[in-house]
Amino acid sequence: MDKLKDLKILYIDDEDFIRSNAVEYLNFYCENVYEAKDGVDGLEKYKQYKPDIIITDIKMPKLNGLDMVKVIRQKDIKTKIIVATAFLETSYLLQAVELGLIKYLIKPITEDKLLPVLKACIIDVHDNKSIFNLGNDFVFDILNKSLFHNKEQISLTKKELLFLELLIKNNKRAVKYEEFNSYIWEGHMSEDALRSIVKEVRKKMSRHNIKNISGIGYQINILEDDE
Repeated sequence: MDKLKDLKILYIDDEDFIRSNAVEYLNFYCENVYEAKDGVDGLEKYKQYKPDIIITDIKMPKLNGLDMVKVIRQKDIKTKIIVATAFLETSYLLQAVELGLIKYLIKPITEDKLLPVLKACIIDVHDNKSIFNLGNDFVFDILNKSLFHNKEQISLTKKELLFLELLIKNNKRAVKYEEFNSYIWEGHMSEDALRSIVKEVRKKMSRHNIKNISGIGYQINILEDDE
């Protein structure tokens, strides 16, 4: 977590007790933690401090969290934004893609929930990529592990999700059969099982999105529009 020390974090919440506790926790890891009490205050602090990471509540007076993020995203697509919410709905996941959010966290925000997301933010700040564009309006939200087409979420089984995730994480090369065997089936894969997964994922995306590399395995293929 040493890399987190140099990053600037802005925490926004209208509840004083929750905000003060979160800021105190964040100060253990980061030397530059700022706070705001609502969306309007959040925008002012954002302009003042230019944070690398914003963590914000949704329901706040004056200006709610999502509307605040929309204002920020009009000119800034790089700042990493984490949203806290009491209930996670599909509509929120859709906005996660539209607004380029890193993650939705379900309240109450605890150390075990926040720390892994902060670690992911460190990687994302340097790699600057949490949304993987597959072409033809298909995108994969890496951190939230969700597939979308034209902003509509596509349902995937657990094995289909693991298959697609492995391809995207290794998008520069072909993923070997033995890697699928280990990652998805824990050493108990059959050829028919893998072929079945490939068939189902191609139905939900495009058959051109997944290339068979003869004798090796499969590779993700980023499509040109209308391919």
